[in-house]
Amino acid sequence: MQINLHKKMSKTRYVFVTGGVASSLGKGIISASLGNLLKSRGLKVAIQKLDPYINVDPGTLNPYEHGECYVTEDGAETDLDLGHYERFLNVPTSIHNNVTTGKVYKSVIEKERRGDFLGKTVQVIPHITDEIQHWIKTLASTGNYDFVITEIGGTVGDIESLPYIEAVRQMKWELGDLCVSIHLTLVPYIKAAGELKTKPTQHSVKTLLEQGLQPDIIVCRTEHELSSSIRNKIALFCNVSKEAVIQSIDAESIYEVPLNMRDEGLDIQVLNKTKCTNYHEPEMAQWEDFLYKIKHPKTTVDIALVGKYTALKDAYKSILEAFCHAGATNHCKVNVHRISSEAIEDDNAEDFLKDMDAILVAPGFGGRGIDGKIKAIEYARVNDIPFLGICLGMQCAVIEFARDVVGLKKAHSTEIDPDTQYPVIDLMEDQKKIAGMGGTMRLGNYDCHLINDSLVKNIYNASDIKERHRHRYEFNNEYLDKFTENGMKFTGINLKDNLMEIIELPSKRWFVGVQFHPEYKSTVLSPHPLFVSFVKAAIDYKSSKSNK
Repeated sequence: MQINLHKKMSKTRYVFVTGGVASSLGKGIISASLGNLLKSRGLKVAIQKLDPYINVDPGTLNPYEHGECYVTEDGAETDLDLGHYERFLNVPTSIHNNVTTGKVYKSVIEKERRGDFLGKTVQVIPHITDEIQHWIKTLASTGNYDFVITEIGGTVGDIESLPYIEAVRQMKWELGDLCVSIHLTLVPYIKAAGELKTKPTQHSVKTLLEQGLQPDIIVCRTEHELSSSIRNKIALFCNVSKEAVIQSIDAESIYEVPLNMRDEGLDIQVLNKTKCTNYHEPEMAQWEDFLYKIKHPKTTVDIALVGKYTALKDAYKSILEAFCHAGATNHCKVNVHRISSEAIEDDNAEDFLKDMDAILVAPGFGGRGIDGKIKAIEYARVNDIPFLGICLGMQCAVIEFARDVVGLKKAHSTEIDPDTQYPVIDLMEDQKKIAGMGGTMRLGNYDCHLINDSLVKNIYNASDIKERHRHRYEFNNEYLDKFTENGMKFTGINLKDNLMEIIELPSKRWFVGVQFHPEYKSTVLSPHPLFVSFVKAAIDYKSSKSNK
């Protein structure tokens, strides 16, 4: 192995990750794991997701349709896989890291309307495929990357994926050894026969070949170890070397996958096939320490996640992962109890929440389940249980406090009740003239100033922070005096627009609501301080209960 960290790579290498047989095999985790390993070897890596759906972005999709909508620092509403990329690489993503068919066609049609094609007939090939390649290479140009890993959504054989596969075929033909194709497939175990079956993988690769793309590496998702004979069979029928048949066996945690891929030599295969030489041995000590803490917690806590999308865990993916990161920091296993806010009513909140060590009320939109969220917050406040409200969760905390402490019994948000007598949460002024839905909210990083003698300033250990937003409604400053007179502190403020970003109840052990989304910034190597402190508060609360 040649080691020369000072030698600059002359060109970016491109890795394309496709999937076959079935969806949800984990292309995003494999892509993020490979990126993690390459980065650990001193290489500069970016990862992007190409999504075949016609939506311009997932911002208008129901979470039941597509899981969480992840927001980048520059305000792009993106696929949740970008969250994995950030959590595994500890590097922010941007609008360039997620491309959809809707975005591709929108761009091409706009060019056609301007006359950019000089009267030519606009076609899938070459115009759409050229646009796809443009987006791939644009990401490469933004950061002088050694490697750009591109995950292609969907499954090989899907009609909507064809232009993407063709674009990859063209790039491989053009760039040769600078491109490598990884195909993630399924090797199912047939219990009745007691055998692993390779035929689905063979058919998946055959479909890929029919579209002109030969995979260089095959990653096999499996529940059981692949024998040497099975690897040989896959290699023979799929035109790859045995060493290029990589086993991806089910793991207890997604954070084990980079180490599994290291042991399988996935990164070495990519480096060899792209003739890359300027790297060192992977430095994974911090990652291994994080995994050790996950597997060997010193204590456990039970935290309620109250929201209306609790049946689908991907709807709150970043929150769940932030708890994992914060738990490891505190040497603690966080048992997250997903509780539907629609199930919580006036007389049963205790049934759901009495055994919890902390309560988080989740973000969301619309009126469904909001009464249950408000009731959960009342239970947390009255019983002095550590509480964290995020976005709508913070707004619900304002509504609950207005009704039960300030005395504004009919207080509400104008999002839910446009005619409310006391609009303590109201539409932002710059949102009132907006008619469209997609990409029109307050999105991305905004400044927030933390006031002295506040819990959050101690947590962040800073006076000024930046956090990511995704919302239209804000605290109504007309009620500011009434709230402060009754004990609520506004400890985080956007000074530019005088927007209240953080609320606290100093009389409680740990009661914080934030208008932004701290979960988006939590990574394995940089756990978010709010979540770290919140989990610590849950540990302390549990200890206080046991000492009574």
